[in-house]
Amino acid sequence: MDRRSPARRGAARQADTAPRTATTSASASATSAKSGIETSSGSPRPTSPPQLDETDRLLLLALDEDPRMTTMALAQRCGLARGTVHARLERFRERGILRLNSARVDPATLGRPMSAMVAVELDQHDISGAIDGLAHIPEVLECFAPAGETDLLVRVVARDPDDLYRVSEEIRLCPGVTRTRTSVYLRRVIPYRIDPLLREGIDEPTSARDRRG
Repeated sequence: MDRRSPARRGAARQADTAPRTATTSASASATSAKSGIETSSGSPRPTSPPQLDETDRLLLLALDEDPRMTTMALAQRCGLARGTVHARLERFRERGILRLNSARVDPATLGRPMSAMVAVELDQHDISGAIDGLAHIPEVLECFAPAGETDLLVRVVARDPDDLYRVSEEIRLCPGVTRTRTSVYLRRVIPYRIDPLLREGIDEPTSARDRRG
């Protein structure tokens, strides 16, 4: 039987609980850090990609075929109210669903018919410097960070083989770059496309019916 006074028993319970509370808080903080969830320290919260419904997909398919379509033309094409189309387009812009119009420009029309992929190995202490350097090379169209031994994959364009050599050298001289390997694209057999994925979420028999949502 505990003969201590109520005050002493309460103090003992608090002392016994404090370490467990601290351990639980530390464990929760570690779990939050691993999952990327925002905490009181201001860590970034992961963002989920926007979900597209059938109406969104119908509008995006129409825009993929003709980006110049007006709101009225889209409404008639998809069987939607004009207000609905306007609201959806605004949401697309706010969420960054649509790429820049310049993404549709063929580099060949700008005098760069040659395409290549440059695999880049980096000094891990200067990754940000390398990426910043790559961003300042106009011929760099895209840059990816893949899994595996290669640190970066850089899609580039050039005027001819000599110009590609120059671009590759500019990449090699970026801060933090230790080695590069260049693979030239001989021919594009399947152009960039997104419409097959958009069509996956469309009920074809009802796609032409009027929608007001």
